[in-house]
Amino acid sequence: MTRFLYILLAVYLAAVNVYAFMLVRTLKKQEEQRGGERKTGTAKLYIAGLLGGAAAAYAALFAMKFRTDNILLMVTLPVLAALNIYLVIALLRSGILVVAP
Repeated sequence: MTRFLYILLAVYLAAVNVYAFMLVRTLKKQEEQRGGERKTGTAKLYIAGLLGGAAAAYAALFAMKFRTDNILLMVTLPVLAALNIYLVIALLRSGILVVAP
């Protein structure tokens, strides 16, 4: 049962990170289609970051050369990524996923 919970956690984190990366790609394509108009949905990036995809979203911003005027986004995503990584490590070390027999 414990392995199942670890696998479930890994699949969840992978799915959220892939979603965050694809979200940045979609926002970049929408910006290009509008002709450089900088009206982006950064709220979706915040939500994806809070759900655990901050590291992938931040990496995607640089990989896709995504331009944003929102300095708050560029500051909070690395902080959220560090928080996400810390929470996953704390969750794994605490033994909360271990089911008592």
